[in-house]
Order: sequence, then structure tokens, then C-alpha cells
Amino acid sequence: MDEQPQHRQKKLVILMISLHGLVRGYDLELGRDADTGGQVTYVVELARRLGLHPAVERVDLLTRLVEDERVDGSYAQAEEPLGPGARIVRLAFGPKRYVRKELLWPHLDDLVDNCLLFIRRQGQLPDLIHSHYADAGYVGRQLSGILGVPLVHTGHSLGRPKRERLLASGRKPSAIERQFNLTRRISAEEDLLARASLIVTSTRQEVEEQYGLYDNADHGRFEVIPPGTDTSRFAPLGRAGTAKPSLSFIDRFLREPHKPMILALCRPDPRKNIGSLFTAYGEDEELQSLANLVVVAGNRDDISDMDASSSRVLSDMLLAIDRYDLWGKVAVPKHHRPEDVPDMYRLAVRRRGVFVNPALTEPFGLTLIEAAASGLPFVATEDGGPRDIVANCKSGVLVDPLDSQALAEALKYVLADRRRWQQFSRSGISGVRKHYSWNAHAEQYIKIARKVLHRNRKRLRRQQAFTLRDGKSPVPLMQYALISDIDNTLLGDRPSLGRLIRWLENQVGGVAFGIATGRSLQSAFDILEEWKVPTPNVMITSVGSEINHGPDLLPDLGYRNHIRYRWRRQDLLQALSGLPGLQLQPAENQREFKISFDVDPASFTGVAETYALLRQLKLHANLIYSHEAYLDILPVRASKGHAVRYLAYRWGLPLNAFLVAGDSGNDIEMMVGDTLGVVVGNHSPELAPLRGRGKIYFARGEYAQGILEGLHHYGLPGAA
Repeated sequence: MDEQPQHRQKKLVILMISLHGLVRGYDLELGRDADTGGQVTYVVELARRLGLHPAVERVDLLTRLVEDERVDGSYAQAEEPLGPGARIVRLAFGPKRYVRKELLWPHLDDLVDNCLLFIRRQGQLPDLIHSHYADAGYVGRQLSGILGVPLVHTGHSLGRPKRERLLASGRKPSAIERQFNLTRRISAEEDLLARASLIVTSTRQEVEEQYGLYDNADHGRFEVIPPGTDTSRFAPLGRAGTAKPSLSFIDRFLREPHKPMILALCRPDPRKNIGSLFTAYGEDEELQSLANLVVVAGNRDDISDMDASSSRVLSDMLLAIDRYDLWGKVAVPKHHRPEDVPDMYRLAVRRRGVFVNPALTEPFGLTLIEAAASGLPFVATEDGGPRDIVANCKSGVLVDPLDSQALAEALKYVLADRRRWQQFSRSGISGVRKHYSWNAHAEQYIKIARKVLHRNRKRLRRQQAFTLRDGKSPVPLMQYALISDIDNTLLGDRPSLGRLIRWLENQVGGVAFGIATGRSLQSAFDILEEWKVPTPNVMITSVGSEINHGPDLLPDLGYRNHIRYRWRRQDLLQALSGLPGLQLQPAENQREFKISFDVDPASFTGVAETYALLRQLKLHANLIYSHEAYLDILPVRASKGHAVRYLAYRWGLPLNAFLVAGDSGNDIEMMVGDTLGVVVGNHSPELAPLRGRGKIYFARGEYAQGILEGLHHYGLPGAA
């Protein structure tokens, strides 16, 4: 590999995206709800540690701006420093109030637009995008396609395994879908697996068993990087700076507080399986005699004010205490501070206790690493990350989380033998230092990121595309955009086309190039390749019903969602088939958002009459009649003109920064209005009514020569 020495390489700019939950750089409110958990800790620390790395120029951790009197005002702060080289950037999208992550999906396309505007304001493209969880992955995948920047993704948890677990628990499919919207999430995850340059996981089990449920899982694009732990915070007793812990808010619950303690620290989430822990403890009197049970399940004021899921978990927990008469043996504190967490582990160590994580599945197992770093042995679920942690640290025991008796036996196994407990404790401390420090994590991350960027550069060198030298798209940095029809506009005269291509190559970084055509994407790509036209930055195809971006021509998912409005394809097809003068074109010309007919002008009743028929049937569509031979039926929000206006909004450019060129009737919509229109000299008669309109220039030159003439007319740089 022809990698340069690190000190000579360009420092990296990393855009990290993590959207849901409450994200800030201090006093993390872990356990407040199901969305504010281990992922928040991981992304904040990863951003902070990468910002300190000498190979990194800057890390922007992009999350959601929340304005809600129910949460702290810090989450409405647009920017928050995380330390040298790293910051949190909060962008508004969707409701101002704080909502659970499942309700954010309809608003993610708005965030893509806001991200592009943010990048434009920075004046610098990221080298790498790293998305966390499926919602951020949906946004990151679109940004990656538009910008030509590699995407790294970390799932944290996955939709398919979650659906399987919920179905196995007896939940009805319809109820699961209403609550979690898993169909859309799983679709986004499949798309990510197909498109991302790299998938980062914390364990090999996650790759093999969880991602293994997906159709697009390619094991060659997975990298296992164990999550880091701040070993300076989670240090064992006796280390310099660690005092003997005394946590009165725990001890006040306990009749014999100095007994060994079984410590559980988690969100009040059904997936954390706290109920099985209470069953295991409540039904085993020997275990009760050996140790107290301490369950710290987030912070709460009034259980009845919490979300339904958390409220149910906490209520069941209190009912279990009463059912098994565990008063005086169990501590369930209502409040704790983030800085109390290391002391909880150390208190459990001082009392020769054990940490327990009985979750149904645990992708990372961050709390297990924290416990091991503190010298506290653990018992944990056998599903997920704990397998790797036990293999690396040899400081705990794995159990089936659904077998409460096995859980009780495992806890007694750790507690009953002092020498075994001490061996687990020592092994955990040394294992975490070796495998799970943040410095080791950051080093491995940068090494892998460099490989991703190197592969991406090699791939892009093989592609012919209008990109910057590093393969990125100039879209967020550009000042103008040239959007041209293909047939009889861009193509038709090779010498003038060559001159136009050279002009575009000289303007990369200031001018983005796109095409707008009635052709399908593949047909457009083939004809451009035949004429040796490099891949445009954006391709508007199928008469404006599809948009694809970047060197890889990824579909714009936001545009698809935008034009879906009032589109009833089957009803439209039934209403128009058989009308006089209309003949349905072959299947290869039909698209999800386009129905195409050949037209016999002699018998066709006309566009106005067709619109009238559709109104009678309460159907909505945009009719595009061109060359007096073709009729395309599109959604009401789709056309070449609508697509150009969508791009103007998404890219943050005024419409008068778009020069659009065409030759036929299906180009009219993108020319009227505030765009700079160019009608080439060989245009069809249907464009004649546009002559004399402001901002529409009729060139004398034909094909690409007419476009060059228009560029000069409007004074674009370098056009002569």
C-alpha cells in the first residue's frame, strides 16, 4: 500500500452523526429514557478522543437541537466544544420538542438539507462521514452520495434482531410496526450495508449473528474495534486519586449495607431484562443471604410521569420487591449523578460484590468494561458483546438471560469463592488496559480510516467524473450549476462538446455539472459514456422523476419521498390506458414515478382535456408533452423544473445560480422562473413561445456550442 508517513498526510476532517437521545459533553443523562444510553457515551468520547489525535484536524459531532422546557437548555445550544479539535454541532429538524427516535424518521430528509447548508457555511468538505444507528445512517448515506465522501457506519443495535426478539416474546407484528416503524428502519439498514464503505462493530458476534440476518451483509466491509473506556475514571480501589467510596443514597435502603452487593446499572428498558434479575434473586434464598441487590435504573421523580415503557419496567420492579418481600435487601435509588457511577463500581469492589447485565442482547457491553476496569467481576448475557469481553478480560461469566435459575447460579459462583473473585478482579483490570483503552481505540480507528480513504481514492481514479482532486463532489462549495438536457442539447456535435467538457473541468470546485433528461438512469449513463462525457455531479432522469448523485450515482431518497405525494400509479395507468392517441411505451421506459405513452397527435384529445379527465377521477399528476410525440405522466411534484428547484433548496443556491439548457417541451419547466435558461439553436418548435422572455437566451449555436454561447451570454467565468 502506497500510504505516506502519518506526519506527511493531510489531517482528517470527520463528520460524525448521532441524532437521537440527549447528547452533550458533560453530565450525560444516561438512563433518562430508552434513547439516552451507551451510544451517547460512546459517540461523545469517540469524538473527543479523535479530536486529540495528531492525524485529525477536526471532528464535528452532529446531533439534534432540542428546544423543550422539559429538558435542560444546553440541548438548545447550537455549538458546544468537546475539547481540542472536537465539538458538538446541533441542527434543528422536525419538532422543536424532545421526542423518541421513532418519531424522527419523517423529518430526516429536512436534516440532510440542513447538513448541506452547514457544510457550505464551513467552506470545507469532510474527509469521512461516520453515522451511528439507522436514523443517522439514513442521513449519512445521502450526504455520502451527494458529497462523494466515504461513509463509515456503526449500527449500535439492529432492526431485524429486535423484530425477531419482539415476535418471540409474543408481540403482534402490527403492534411492533406501529410502535417501532421497523420496516423503514430495516430498509435503511439494508441500504447502508449495500452502500457504506465500512461497518464498524464492537464484537465478532455482532457481525456473524446480528448482521448475518441481512441480505446485503458483506463480511469484507466489517471491522471489529472494541469500544474504549476511560480507565482514568474507572480505576480500581487504591489507585492514586481514588478514595474509599461512600454512597449513602444506596446504603439507606439496606438492612445490612456491608454485605457483598450485586450491582445492576442500566436504563429502565424491557430489553435490559431487569425482571429476570429480580426473579433470580427473589427465588433464591441462598443468593439473598450472600449479597444485597442494588439496581440503578436511571433517574426518576415520579414513575407515572415517565414514558409508558419505562414506567412499566419500574413498576414491575417495585412489585417484584414486594412480591418476594425483599425490603431491606434491595436498593433502588431514584437519583444519581454521572460522577457517582465510578464510585458505585468501586463500592461494589470494596464489598467484594459482582456486576450483572442480564440484557436480552448487549451490542457493546460498555458497563462490563467499566466494571472490569474497576476490578469488579461480572455476570452477563451471552448474547452480543460480552462474549468478546470475557474472551479478552477473563473477568466474568456468561449466562442465558432468559434462564433466571442459571443467572442466580452464576452470581453465586462468582460470590462464593474469594480466590476466584480475586482472580476475576485482577484479570479484568489488566484485560481492559490491554484491549479497551481509548488510545488503543483511536489508533485502530485512524488506521482503518486511512485504509478506507486510500481504497476510495483508488476507486475514484478508475472512474471518470467531475470531482475535486480528492474525489469529492464540489456541490457544497460551488457558486453555479450547469444543468443540461442530453439528446440534441449536450450531445450532437463532438468538437463543441469537447470544448464544453474542458470548460467544466477547469471550473470544478466552482461549478457543478448535471444533466436533466427523459432517459432512464442506465440509458443516460450509457450514452454519456459513449460520447466520453465524465460522470456528472447530479443526474436528473426519467423526465425529472429521479435524481442520482455523485460518482456512484446514488438515488436521492429525499426526492423520492418528496414526489410520492398523491401518486396513485395504478389508478392513473388504468384511467389513461386506451384513451385515443395514447399507446403505452414498452416496460423498459416505465418507472416507479413515471408512466410513458407514445402519442398520435392526430387522434390525441390534448393535454388540457386529459387534465380535466384526471380531475373528474380525483387523480393528481403532472403531464409532460414533448416533441409532439411523447406524453409522460409524473407525480405532481416531479418534473425537470421541480427537480432543479429541489436541488436549489437542498444545495443552498439561489435559482439564478442555475444555468439550464434544453431543446424541447420537457425542458420548459426548468427554464421558466428565476433560472438562467439557454435554448440551443436546434430547438424544437414547441419552445418558440419562450422567445422574448426574461432570462431565457436563444442561442444561434447548436448543441454544446449553444450551451457555450449561453455561458458567455450570462457571464460565467472562463466562458468565451
